[in-house]
Amino acid sequence: MVALQSKNGSRTMTTDTLERPGEGRTQKPDYQIWDIDHHYYEPPEAFLRHLPKKFEHDFMYITLPNGHTKLALDGKISYMYPNPLFSVISAPGSHEEFMRHNNPDGLSLKEMAGEPMRIIPAMRNGAAHLEKMDELGIHAAMIFPTLAAVIEERVGHRPDLVGALYHSLNLWVAEEYGFGNGRQFPVGAVTLGDPDAAVAELEFLIKAGCNAVQIRPAPVPGTNGTRSPGAPEFDPFWARAAEARVLITNHAGDSGYDRFYRWWIGDKRDEFLPFERFADPTQLCLDMLGRAAADMITFMVGHGVFDRHPSLHVACVESGSSWVKPMLDRLADAYGRMPKGFRKDPVEAVRRHVTVMPFYEDSARDLVDLIGVDRVAFGSDWPHAEAIRVPLNYYNDIANLTPQEQKMVMCDNTRNLLHGHW
Repeated sequence: MVALQSKNGSRTMTTDTLERPGEGRTQKPDYQIWDIDHHYYEPPEAFLRHLPKKFEHDFMYITLPNGHTKLALDGKISYMYPNPLFSVISAPGSHEEFMRHNNPDGLSLKEMAGEPMRIIPAMRNGAAHLEKMDELGIHAAMIFPTLAAVIEERVGHRPDLVGALYHSLNLWVAEEYGFGNGRQFPVGAVTLGDPDAAVAELEFLIKAGCNAVQIRPAPVPGTNGTRSPGAPEFDPFWARAAEARVLITNHAGDSGYDRFYRWWIGDKRDEFLPFERFADPTQLCLDMLGRAAADMITFMVGHGVFDRHPSLHVACVESGSSWVKPMLDRLADAYGRMPKGFRKDPVEAVRRHVTVMPFYEDSARDLVDLIGVDRVAFGSDWPHAEAIRVPLNYYNDIANLTPQEQKMVMCDNTRNLLHGHW
């Protein structure tokens, strides 16, 4: 334990020091760190342990003639993840320098990332993960799945299958992590594809102690096509979530926006292959994660979800924040042209009902000035490759925030969200 001057020079804190080569030192403050973005890597039993037998041929891990294991969904092989077993993964934070634009030699992402690693228990076991949180200096974390984020895009036309897979996953999480032990807050997986089933799954999660659920930022799929999350048929779900003070999260995943890129280049494949997006810089310019988040919030605001359910709150996680200002500008423009089309000022609705996790390469200062410091939350993305390798190094990225603002971003805001205070 040593005493260090905080980076902005305003106070001294007793700390455990952490450092990353070339970046000096970062301090652990004298308050708890609440991280809005942790993950687990699902083993096959996460979906298969409780999956009803009638779906056993709709979700399978199969071995191809070349010996590689792939996932087969509704009879179709997916190549989304090179290794859906996650037995070997990219090391946490191995993409950080690439994401921070620190690539002067123009290396490929694979060259920058280095050797992959074998998965460790902390990446799929609750007790081991809690020990890792202590090591990282994280008091509490919201914990998201990994593979589940791509399922609905592939089989959204089968809401019965998606619902069964998500329920099986939620049962596995209840057994392996538990919901809401005070430090680990796994996020329940829910699809709105079948509105009645969504309410039933929400009730199950509430009874299990879950206080945050994940809704994919995308048009709601179903057997008859897609619809807006603001459609009246979803009001029972939003009403129950609002009543129970369950946080709605829109975590980045496969929202289907990769179609825009494939449309432009004439690629007839019908699946998003995430690792290929680093091969063409044009694809990076499209901000498919941010556009999905912006569109989801726009439709929730524009179609009156927050007007009808004023105690509902949404956290946009791992979509960055560069999309926020353009979205607010468009909402303001639409409100100016069609003021009677909105029940309330849509920009103020966002500031009241939406929290955003910026990427570490984004300007948290700009986001704070745009939507308010109480609507900005720190997320490390551990243990994904895009994570910040040493989570508390994020203080280097928010050195231009005041100590009180830093505390709100690193602690208070996520803690309040997870306790239903927003």
